Amino acid sequence: MSVDRGKYGSKIHLITQRTGLPLSVGISGANVHDSQALIPLVKGIPPIRSRRGPRRRKPEKLHADKGYDYSHLRRWLSQRGIRHRIARKGVETSQRLGQHRWTIERTMAWLAGYRRLHRRYERKAEHFLAFTSLACTLICYRRLAK
Repeated sequence: MSVDRGKYGSKIHLITQRTGLPLSVGISGANVHDSQALIPLVKGIPPIRSRRGPRRRKPEKLHADKGYDYSHLRRWLSQRGIRHRIARKGVETSQRLGQHRWTIERTMAWLAGYRRLHRRYERKAEHFLAFTSLACTLICYRRLAK
């Protein structure tokens, strides 16, 4: 969620599957830059069981918008064998990520549907993160139960 710099509030950061199921979730203050959340989010992805072979411990490819366009993040992802598609500042628009960005926006809309997450009522960040994780669990359960 975009928030003006220097303002109070919090942001929810997500990494999802291609279908929109949340894999890793985190929160930060509204005045913290988005790029600082990428490394903890990628490290927080649990091992995913595949149909054949061993569990995948890292994503194969990562799509991100201009907020994550930094050489140290690109280098960090490459060192871990994660291919990345990050929109470049001043070169291309974030619109080229169209379909991939839409899945994140849809998942954020699913999260906003939970009344407790629409506006932050909790003082402690741990409580807000717990409610966010619980909402992500419910989203996964509903999607997988279909």
